Amino acid sequence: MAEHRNLVLASVLIGMLMSAIDTTIVLLALPTITDELHAPFLDTIWVILIYLLILAALTTQLGRLGDVYGRGRLFNLGFLVFIIGSAASGFAPDVFFLIGARGFQGFGAALLQANSNAIVADHFPPQDRGKAFGITSMGWTIGGSLGIVLGGIITTFIGWRFIFYINIPIGIIGFLFALKYIRDDKRTGTTIDYPGTAILITLLSLISYGAVEIAGNGVQALNLSLVIVGIAMLIPFVLVERRVRDPLIVLKAFKERILTFSLLAATLQAVGYLSVLFILIMYLQGVRGFSPLDSSLLLVPGYIISSLFAPKMGKLSDKFGPRVMASTGIFMMAAGILIYLLMGVRSTLYLVIAGSIVTGFGGAMFWPSNNSAVMSGAPRELYGSISGLLRTLSNIGTLFSYVIAISIAALSVPRYVTFEVFLGTTKLQGGVSTKFLIGIHAALIASFAILIVAGLSSLVKSRNPGTVKNEEITKAWNQGKR
Repeated sequence: MAEHRNLVLASVLIGMLMSAIDTTIVLLALPTITDELHAPFLDTIWVILIYLLILAALTTQLGRLGDVYGRGRLFNLGFLVFIIGSAASGFAPDVFFLIGARGFQGFGAALLQANSNAIVADHFPPQDRGKAFGITSMGWTIGGSLGIVLGGIITTFIGWRFIFYINIPIGIIGFLFALKYIRDDKRTGTTIDYPGTAILITLLSLISYGAVEIAGNGVQALNLSLVIVGIAMLIPFVLVERRVRDPLIVLKAFKERILTFSLLAATLQAVGYLSVLFILIMYLQGVRGFSPLDSSLLLVPGYIISSLFAPKMGKLSDKFGPRVMASTGIFMMAAGILIYLLMGVRSTLYLVIAGSIVTGFGGAMFWPSNNSAVMSGAPRELYGSISGLLRTLSNIGTLFSYVIAISIAALSVPRYVTFEVFLGTTKLQGGVSTKFLIGIHAALIASFAILIVAGLSSLVKSRNPGTVKNEEITKAWNQGKR
């Protein structure tokens, strides 16, 4: 039984690794793609953004479909879709074909992400989930690191198309593992909430697209209106969800405070922490003049630390409880930002490495612990829905982190200069460099404030702490498996 669980975990790890790699691997290849496909940057930036937009809009719904039609079945399908999307992306003859292929690839990644945590929760009892989520968290941290480094290396020495082709052999291995070892345990007899799904897709798309346009073109009446309308659609969504027979998101589940605030913490952590990655890239390339590849290598230590310690931290969260571990991890990430605030035009690069190590260690504590807190607070029949919702909120956070980093940094220099710095095609000089550094510090302070709020959210206790013992939770889980 234990060996089977480990093989299931390996399948989920491969899926997470692959989808995480492709959130960052395109970043350093964008200048080359822009040049070779003869496209303007405001078009090629959508090669990154369409992937994030699909993830943000669809993961909740695909998690719910996993509850209805089988999590393993949709997870396996995710591998196939991702492989096809990767092959099409590598083949792309022009930028618009590439954007479409990346959207299809993002749909496959959404299938993988939406059902991953639910599959782990299906196969591991509550007292072992922290360690299991620690291992799957390695997929995110290793994938993010590999994406940045591989994007630079492959683009420089082989060609940008192979940043997509590399997914094909990895995806085939993952698919064969998942097909053999991941089975659907139980499916719920619920129906699909079509009205709720349509409203949620619409509001997430409006918010995400409007936010991205704000980052790319500044605050304008149209894109600001899209965000406002998207937020306003939360009202009809809640009204629909309260009336339909089988709602997409069961609002009663949020009576459990730990679940609610753990989801909030995951969202804010993604907004605050991912923006730091973009900010550091702009600092290293625009202020210090490093190449995209050299810039990425300076950030690798944090990812290595996070990958090495995530399983251990997850195991400790099983022992001491996820709430304190998750909040401590976020506060460590905030401490890392304080180190980054010491960066200047000629400061030692050891500050970047030190901050990367501190934030990486904080990430190792937060990700498995928070995942465990979310899934432990979710009813078993809603594992897929809550797993998808967790990934949706994290992906929305990733989108908004990009918006924060670009928008705040662009307050100090023209927006087109900010984009050139982001791509690594421009190094700022003299007073412009100092002025841009002020914008970078402002963006870091915003990220610090967001992470503090996220940490406080993780500290929130259940209304009835200690009323359910570990043994009782495990017994209930075992009964649900029968």
